Parts: sequence; C-alpha cells; structure tokens
Amino acid sequence: MAQEQGIRPVTELHPLAGHDEARAALIQANAAARLPAALLVQGMRGVGKQRLALWLAQLQLCEAPTREGPCGTCRPCRLVLGLEHPDLHWYFPVSRPTGVSGDRLSEALESARADALAELREQPLRPSLGDEMRGLYLGLMQSLRRRAQSRPTLSAVQVFIIADAELLVPQESSPEAANALLKLLEEPPQCTRMILTSSEPGRLLPTIRSRSVPLHLSPLSTRNVASFMVAHLGIEDDVATWAATLGQGSIGRALGFLPDDDGPGPLETLRRDALKLLEAALVGSPAAGFAAALEQSSAGARRLVELFTFGEEWLRDLAAVASGAEERVLSQDSVDRLRAMAARLSASPADLARAFPAFEEARELARGNVNPQLIVSGLVRRLRESLLTPAPAGAKA
Repeated sequence: MAQEQGIRPVTELHPLAGHDEARAALIQANAAARLPAALLVQGMRGVGKQRLALWLAQLQLCEAPTREGPCGTCRPCRLVLGLEHPDLHWYFPVSRPTGVSGDRLSEALESARADALAELREQPLRPSLGDEMRGLYLGLMQSLRRRAQSRPTLSAVQVFIIADAELLVPQESSPEAANALLKLLEEPPQCTRMILTSSEPGRLLPTIRSRSVPLHLSPLSTRNVASFMVAHLGIEDDVATWAATLGQGSIGRALGFLPDDDGPGPLETLRRDALKLLEAALVGSPAAGFAAALEQSSAGARRLVELFTFGEEWLRDLAAVASGAEERVLSQDSVDRLRAMAARLSASPADLARAFPAFEEARELARGNVNPQLIVSGLVRRLRESLLTPAPAGAKA
C-alpha cells in the first residue's frame, strides 16, 4: 500500500498526455453519474489507452474530483497513481505458465500478473509492443469474476481494466476466456465498472463489443509526442522528433524506437529487419529469400506480426519514392536506400498495391503459428513476383 497522507509513492504513473476532448466528455459523464458500466477504449497501439483507463479509474475513485478531473492529492488518487488502490484491478496479457494445470494454473497466472504489475510500478512508462505470445487466459478471467462479486474495499465502486482485450479470443482455438468476461458484462454487479482497451476491436467477440460503449482515441500530434519524451525522459530534441515521427501519434510506439545501452530499440530493430525483407525481394534471386527465411527461428511465428506491419509501412514509403512524392515518406532517414530500391522495380508505382496482400496473408499465417521460415520464404517470393513483374495490361491493382 502507499504511504500515509502527505507522502506520495516513490514511483507513480506519468501524466496523461492529450485526449482533451475524451477526458472532458468523461468528466462530464462522471459528474452526472452517466458513465457506462462497460467502456471500450480503442485506438492505435501505444496511443494512451491504458493511461486513459487508469486516469478514468482515478476519476471514479477520487474523493474530490474537479472540473479538470481527479484531484490528484487525496488518498485514493495517490493509491491509483502508485497502482496500489485495493479497488483498482488491472488485468493484462501474460505469458502462459508451463508445467501447471487446473487450479494451479489459475494461481500461476495470478502470480504472473502480480509480477508484471510490480514491474509496471517500477517502470510505468515503456514501449508498446505487440506480443501475441501472451494472452488473457481463462484463469485470469475467472479470477476477475470472483473479485467482481466481492464488495469494494475503500471506495463506493471497484474498477476493472482489461488491457488488449482482443487477446481474450485466441485461447487454444476456443473462446472460453471471452465467454467468461461476457457473462460478467451481461450481469455486472452494481458497484463494478469495467474498462476494456483494444488496438484491434474487430478481433473481439461481437457480443462483447455490443455490451460496451466504444470510445476512440485519435493519434497525438508529432509535436506532442516529442515534447512528452523531452519533458519526461530527457530525450534530446532531434532524437525525440525522429522517434515521434516514426511513432505516428503514439507515445508508446515512439518509445520503441529509442536506443538503449544494448543498441537500437525493439521497434527500430523490427523496422530494420522489415526493410531487409523488402530488399531481399528485389534481389531477383530465390537465394535471398531462402537466406532471409533461415534467419528466422523455426517456432514462435506470432512474434512476426509486427514485423510484417513494418513491411507494409516500408512498402508505402517505397511507393511514395517511386511516385516522386518523397515528402510523404515516413522513414526520411532511409530515403537514399528507398531510391536504390525504386530503381530496381519493374512494376509501376501504381502496381505496388499488388504487393500489400502478401503482408496481410503473412500476418494471418503468423497468427496461426505456421512455421516462421515457411512464412518468410513465401512472403519474399510473393513480393518478388509483385515488385519485379509488370502488371498485365488492363489488370486492376
């Protein structure tokens, strides 16, 4: 628990950046007691959905909310900021424990969640990465349902946040976890509030979407993202602007490009790897595709989903360079490499649209956990066919 009155937690949540209109609407709804029992906060990964959900939880648990939001100084506010309020329950995807089953599995999942929450208390600001090796498993949702049946400890309500709710569905090809949550959404206890977040709401069960009120968060401006990193992380202006541009309005995504003591950030590494895949397709020899495939592990295909998303971004940049619209290129630090790639194209800029389905197909295969080497080999082959073969006359892109 947090320290007594007058002493703030040693580590607390960073300020919520942007989303002023959404916050104003939520403040007004809370003051009029019109907040929905279940809210679905959606938007791109890393745009601030989790932080907004925690801010909304703080607003509902605050003893003296103002027109600007939670007061930030009362004991419940300080407990929320330290992620220690007993009526705030934050559920997020975790890795499935190995070697346990049954009741022991539920206990192991709760232990994994507690460990992850402790890490978030120590480092609440971190890059947003798509990790589909984690999930919201049935055991976690059963734990959530048991907690929801209990009375609040300190406040009039208890708030449940379910992060990345789209990961409720892929539970060993069955929807038990999502159905467990659905039962709670159908008959929520009177003193319970639910906040779901999702960067891919289309992957949620339709019945869950229909029982929650959607709230979309738009991307932040590049200036806002850069200013946040300068103010709260001490990042130099030029580096912050570079990362913010690549972040495309997402603070969490921008953080993933920043280098650390071990080298490039995790998203920067993926971005570079995706460019190599596209370059391999333009070599013209199948050997390049085989070499790219052999660089992949033979297991863990779901980690490739984000890699292929970066591939689509590079393809858009390549089309912009080939069309003479270099000012539209997202990766301005790689324009020279893109020019060299454009010079090897046989397809016209308009025909590059034929290559996009290759990335989408590869992403779906990765979600299906197909062998990563087979996926990459097939992807490079399809890209080569699209990029080095002119479209037939009259063919549609």
